[in-house]
Amino acid sequence: MAMVVKNNMSALSTLNTLNKNTNALSKSLQKVSSGMKINSAADDASGYAISERMRVQIRSLDQANSNAQNGSSMMKVAEGAVSSTIDILKTLKEKAVNAANDTNTDADRATIQKELDQSIDQINDNANVTFNGQYLVDGSHNKKVTQTTTHMTNTSLKTDAAAGSALTDLKARSGDSLNIQSTDTVTVSYVKDGVTYTKDTVVADKNLGDVISDLTGGAITVKGNTSVIGKDSSENTVYTADGLGAITLSAQDSGVQNQIAGFTIYITGNDGNVRKSANAALDAFSESIRAENTSKDNSIVMQIGTKAGQTIKAGLSDMKATALGLQGFNGDTLSVGNQAKANAAINVIDSAIQKALDQQTTIGAVESRLEYTQANLTTASENVTAAESVIRDADMAKEMTEYTKNNVLMQAAQSMLAQANQSSSNVLSLLQ
Repeated sequence: MAMVVKNNMSALSTLNTLNKNTNALSKSLQKVSSGMKINSAADDASGYAISERMRVQIRSLDQANSNAQNGSSMMKVAEGAVSSTIDILKTLKEKAVNAANDTNTDADRATIQKELDQSIDQINDNANVTFNGQYLVDGSHNKKVTQTTTHMTNTSLKTDAAAGSALTDLKARSGDSLNIQSTDTVTVSYVKDGVTYTKDTVVADKNLGDVISDLTGGAITVKGNTSVIGKDSSENTVYTADGLGAITLSAQDSGVQNQIAGFTIYITGNDGNVRKSANAALDAFSESIRAENTSKDNSIVMQIGTKAGQTIKAGLSDMKATALGLQGFNGDTLSVGNQAKANAAINVIDSAIQKALDQQTTIGAVESRLEYTQANLTTASENVTAAESVIRDADMAKEMTEYTKNNVLMQAAQSMLAQANQSSSNVLSLLQ
């Protein structure tokens, strides 16, 4: 190579190498200090994009998990309120059974009534429980509801029993005669809007449908004998459990205000003795369709996924005393003022307990699902994090080796640049 002074090509070449080594060292230092092999899109454009999408997924999964945890907390508050109501209803059942016993005087029943009134008031307080300022079981978060009518079904009577069946011809499901005599007395009691109604008549040759309609003033009618007992609030057809025919009663009008909270029918002989076999079969009407008012869908929606529509919906029913049939809309409460009313109250409370248990079952099912959801989201977040780590995280042992190499190369380049710069001064010796 010619000896020149204007352009020191050796120094320029060495400087270029030094710059490359400096950049490589800078990148190695960044990877070692950050712990990531991709610190910007320039390091790996496609890897950076994939990693960022995964990070979005991870944060979304973690937020969904937090949503599920909050939802679970909300459901626990609702469950606590319903559980308290069920405990109260257990006590009310006990009090009603006590009041139905004629060892109590009317004064005793008045005392029991005071306890009952306070307990019903507490049920209303339970229904007003809130979470984050939102009422839960007061009916404000119910699912979409089509207005329905109270239906009560009896599966203890023979499958061929119908509205036109004479009382004296009625048989149990097993086919055994109920031994109802024409001289017996049939008594019907029911509760509507907090008021207990009781009326009786001699059996004579009357049929079941006419007796119930007459004694309730048309407030309750016999729909007939069928395995289909109508449609519920979701417009789903409701069938008997065994799929066989059964007598179904229905309220005259629909909606909560017109619901029949409890229905009791029993037979007594002309000698005053109770027809126990007949009563066991006749007094087995249980609510098959609950009376509800029309409502739009106000269900609680919990976002438990990273995509739109990945939700859990929980429709919570009205747990106020009016909805449970324990209190009328004018404030009248279920009465146990005399033996007949106390006896009728037993079935009302049984129906209320069933409604509360149905609600608790719904809440429990949602809680259970949320627990599974949380476990699934935690696992998903863990797996996506592991996948993102493979793309983004640095292998520290490898990066330290690379850093050491680049550090040595940079120092070597610096030394050689100094040598290259020194070589130009040798030309001066020719100019002396």
